[in-house]
Amino acid sequence: MAVAIKMKLNEKLYLRDPQETKLGRNIIQHSIMMINAMGFEDFTFKKLAERIESTEASIYRYFENKHRLLLFLLSWYWEWLKYCIDLKILNIDDPKRRLKIALETLVEASHRDDPNTEHVNEAVLHRIVIAESAKGYYTKQVDEENQQGLFLTYKALCKTIQAIIEEINPQFPYPRALASTLLEMAKSHVYFSEHLPSLTDINFKAGNSEEQVKKLLVDFAFGLLESKRFVEQKENGYSV
Repeated sequence: MAVAIKMKLNEKLYLRDPQETKLGRNIIQHSIMMINAMGFEDFTFKKLAERIESTEASIYRYFENKHRLLLFLLSWYWEWLKYCIDLKILNIDDPKRRLKIALETLVEASHRDDPNTEHVNEAVLHRIVIAESAKGYYTKQVDEENQQGLFLTYKALCKTIQAIIEEINPQFPYPRALASTLLEMAKSHVYFSEHLPSLTDINFKAGNSEEQVKKLLVDFAFGLLESKRFVEQKENGYSV
């Protein structure tokens, strides 16, 4: 029997933690399926209430609006992904191996449904992350929401990658930029390959896009970290 994993998320994302009740978990489970099927713009609490045979008012007891619900789903996903990476790199000393595993996990984990999470289909949620995540923070309220800590799980995942990068090459001048770029690449190139193929070298039609994206991330990261310029920088102790 699957174990319902509870992710610790910022309490400001919700009015009542949906992970704590059956109704809340139904809200999460069905909102994922509906947003994936119809898109975030067409998704409404009224439609969700009809799907789960409840009322709009009951949903508003958990989330003040659908934007906060989207932020909750994104935060849950990033926290789960960090959990998967932390688990896989535990007790591995070599930072290069840890980075390779972390980058591969960004892709592998997102293509499967974790049986240990009963109310979340991660593979479907990943498709929402790819298609809708920009709507979470490209908003007029982004600075206010950032001050409230609503993006902490994404930042924590970036810091996990950043820390490994700094271990591999402490003199590399762009560890945060590289970490966030790798995370964005992991999702954007999947989307590009399927919908805007001229923007990527990943061939969706070849049928092995997962392996292609993993290779892209690993080659990109180590191509920079092991480039002659940055290796010399590490050995000589100077910066740009």
